[in-house]
Amino acid sequence: AVSVTPLFAYKVSKSGVNSLTHQIAMRYAKYGIRVNAIMPGLMNTPIAIEGFARSTGRPKKDIIEARNRRVPLKGGMGDAWDTAYAALFLASDEAKFITSVILPVDGGQSSRIG
Repeated sequence: AVSVTPLFAYKVSKSGVNSLTHQIAMRYAKYGIRVNAIMPGLMNTPIAIEGFARSTGRPKKDIIEARNRRVPLKGGMGDAWDTAYAALFLASDEAKFITSVILPVDGGQSSRIG
């Protein structure tokens, strides 16, 4: 897609996923089926860091430092385990009364964006 707004198609598709999550959650709640979504923020994963390094020609160290600065929570980016733990919680009995939630796992980054 071509757009004058950076990441327009990406943002629209994410909004669609969020809306779909709410709709499916409401449709299946009467059956006791919970539906939630996780919105991971900047994660320090090999595919993310190496992909940006390749596409920009910048050193991995610089990319990691820049991404860490964008995350409000002390320590910078999360990792794949942070997302996995959120998924485990949402799938657990401890989350039995949680449905139709879009859970940011982003160290506060979504609050900064608005």
